Amino acid sequence: MEIRHASLADLQALTEVEAECFPAAEAATKDSFRARLRAYPNHFWLMYDQDKLVSFVNGMVTDERDLTDEMYEKAELHRENGDWQMIFGVNTIPAYRRRGLAEKLLRCAIDEAKAQGRMGLVLTCKDALVPYYAKLGFVNEGVSQSVHGNVVWNQMRLTF
Repeated sequence: MEIRHASLADLQALTEVEAECFPAAEAATKDSFRARLRAYPNHFWLMYDQDKLVSFVNGMVTDERDLTDEMYEKAELHRENGDWQMIFGVNTIPAYRRRGLAEKLLRCAIDEAKAQGRMGLVLTCKDALVPYYAKLGFVNEGVSQSVHGNVVWNQMRLTF
């Protein structure tokens, strides 16, 4: 398994994995990924098995403390020297789940954010995943202001 950052060459694979992992109302579009890849390719952590993308984590950096829906679609809000690494998606295709791949990628994101002097990371998740992220050190701050995909999300924060 290889872990690396993304480039525009990964656009199609990212779009396909996202569609496999999230309902259409929640999944990022190809156009959204294209904009993100142009703005912050080094804030994508990809895991490939040979030439197959099997898992990835991505998100922008900002000085804003809370993750907002606007951030998902406006890649231009990315601030490379921002305080907070936002995590928009944690994706692993079904055939590769329960192997610790997403955790490895999240730990890469955490390690890089720490090395870059960030204050921490912020993500949102559904109720069922709160314990998963808590074991990585994220603290549940309650219901997020995000209504992305017409779903109730919990905002979780890992502070350094």
